[in-house]
Parts: sequence; structure tokens; C-alpha cells
Amino acid sequence: MVIYVIKRDGSREEFVVEKIVVSCLKAGATPEAARKIAKIIEGRLLDQGVKEVSAKDLTRMVLELLKRENEEWYRNWIVFDAAVKRRKTEQELAGKG
Repeated sequence: MVIYVIKRDGSREEFVVEKIVVSCLKAGATPEAARKIAKIIEGRLLDQGVKEVSAKDLTRMVLELLKRENEEWYRNWIVFDAAVKRRKTEQELAGKG
């Protein structure tokens, strides 16, 4: 089954597990933890039978698991999004941005 990610700009792309792994690694996660998080998310999406997921919801899922694994990795993601991508991720996910 193919799952599509609806990106912030409205475009669609196929869900790729490795993108989650890479993002988690950039946040400081170990390769094992990054793969575990990605597989959990993939499993959730497949179990729910979703055909598409928004980038925002995907980010929310990743951050929830990242925070559970290691608070520092979570903070690293937030800081990276603010500094490099100019996003206020926490506010966006809380519906304030």
C-alpha cells in the first residue's frame, strides 16, 4: 500500500521511511533509535490504513517518539527547525502558528 505525505506547500510525495530515519539522525538519535522510530510510525500508518498523512501530523508523531526516547534529541529538532528552516514547530503543532 502506498502512503502519500501532504507537504506544507500542498504538494504530495510518497512516504519514505528513510526520510524519518535521516531526520532523527540529524537530531542526534542513534541509528538504532532512528530506525525504531521510523518503523513505529510506518506501522501506525499501515495499521490505520491511511492513504495520506500531512507533514504536520507526521512531524507530530516523530517528535512524540523522539521526545520519549531522548529529550535532547527532541530539543535538537526544534532548534534546527527554528534556525535552519525558520519554523516555529512547537507553536505550529500546538495550532498557534
